Parts: sequence; C-alpha cells; structure tokens
Amino acid sequence: MGGVIKTGLLLALLTGLFVVVGGLIGGRGGAVIALCVAAAMNLYAWWGSDQAVLRMQHAEPVGPAEAPALHALTARLAARAGLPMPALYLIHEDQPNAFATGRDPEHAAVAVTTGLLASLPEREVAGVVAHELAHIRHRDTLIMSVAATLAGGIGLLAQFGGLFAYNRDSRNNPLGMVGVLLAAIVAPLVAMIVQMAVSRSREYEADRRGAEIAGDPLGLAGALLHLEQGREVPNHGATSATAHLFIVNPFAGGLAGLFATHPSTASRVAALEAMAGQSVIAAPMAPRGKPGPWGSAPRRRGPWG
Repeated sequence: MGGVIKTGLLLALLTGLFVVVGGLIGGRGGAVIALCVAAAMNLYAWWGSDQAVLRMQHAEPVGPAEAPALHALTARLAARAGLPMPALYLIHEDQPNAFATGRDPEHAAVAVTTGLLASLPEREVAGVVAHELAHIRHRDTLIMSVAATLAGGIGLLAQFGGLFAYNRDSRNNPLGMVGVLLAAIVAPLVAMIVQMAVSRSREYEADRRGAEIAGDPLGLAGALLHLEQGREVPNHGATSATAHLFIVNPFAGGLAGLFATHPSTASRVAALEAMAGQSVIAAPMAPRGKPGPWGSAPRRRGPWG
C-alpha cells in the first residue's frame, strides 16, 4: 500500500509539474491549456501506448504453435497469479531482456527477446515472465506509460517555451523571462527524476511479487545476474523512451544513481536472496549464437524488421 501511495503521489507531481510549466510559459491560460493537454496525453497513454511500444520494438505476436514451451510456461504462471493469459510477443534481439505492456490485465502483453530464450535456463525464464506478470497484476504497465508520456510532454513543452523565450510578450507570465527559462531548463530535469523514481519503486515490488508467483526467488535473481551480463550486447530497438519498461535497463553504462531507470542489479539480487534465505548460484548461460533450451538461436533482423 505504501508503494501505491508513493507512486500516486509521484504521478500527481508529474501532472502538477506539467501544469506549472504551462503556467510559467503562458500564465493562467497556459496552465489551463497544459492541463487539457495532460489529460489528452494520459488518455492516449491509456488506449494506445501498448501497441505503440510493441511496434517500436518490432515485436511479433507468437502463439502456442510458434512457441509452445514459452506459451505453456506463461499460461501456468498466469493461472498461479490469478491473471488472464497475456498476449505473447517475440523481439528478435540478441540481448536477453523482456517487458510487459497493456492498460489492464485483460489487455496485457509480455514481450521477450530471442536472446533471452536462447541463453537462459527454464528456471530463470520463469522468473522473468513472473516478474512481468507482477507488473501486469499491479497495473505498472499503465502507470509507467502515463509517467513516460507526462515526462516526455514536459520536455517538449519546456523546449517549446525555450524556443519562443525571446519572441513573446511576458505579461501573462508571473515570472517573465525567468519563468520561461526555468521551465526550459529545470522542469525536464525534475520530470526525469520523478519518472525514474516511479520506475525504480515499481521494480522492487515486481521482483518480490514475481518471486512469489514463480515460487523461486533465486531463479529470478539468477536471471537478473545473467541479464546484467547481457547488457553488453546491443539492443537495436530500445530507446531512452522505452528503457524503463524492460526488466533491466537495455543500455550499458550511462548515469547511475539518481538518473538510473532501474535499481542496481546487485541491490535487487540481494533483496531476492534475503527473501530466499540463501545466496544465488546462477546456472551457466548458453553460448551466444547457439541454440538454447527454448529453441533456435536468434535470427538477425534485416532492414525491414
């Protein structure tokens, strides 16, 4: 319950920041317009963000005929979690990773990369899928879509204000030129920090609940260790706008701490080890480029997807 309240407050802060940026740029009228735009963006995030994300990742739907083992595993875990069977998608990327999307459990999807299926043992794949089902159960997929949409909108709004900072009448702006500059410089940074805080708070809870669904905290812990190693493999479809959706950040390196999209893998593994009462001993990964326990090696995506 504490995590839900914290997430709600953070989303309210993002919405309020969006309205404040509109007010700094255009006064009272700008604040009203920004509020209307925020409502429209949240409506889009509710209805269309899931399919947009899947298209961005070149995800292909798969059923029992194409991926029987993955389908059976997911169905078993979904039943254990009390969820409808989500749609399954495959992303042709060598990097092992996964994410979930959808506005509610009845319209949810789980997408996994071919690299994940080719390199992780069944126990760890189960942990990853259970983690994504936990996101669906907690409706994190909707929360993160709204957070990403609001954060992106604040950045665009602030850029718009910066472009016209020297060409507008500032009578409607209580802070004049200073307000426009604050909106252009500070607001996107604050929005990014809040978005990252939402993401990190949801990952710990999804790890905990996912371990309960799979009945194996150490299986998920081993998967996280392998996914951390796999970040050295480029993920050609991931972008900064979608990085927070994956179970681990698909980009190696980058800014840590305050600007990280995920908690550190070490801290997540430590929490799962404490839950299990013992340390994880990760199973060896399948050699890259060779068939794994879930089928053939990942194919390379051509220029047309």
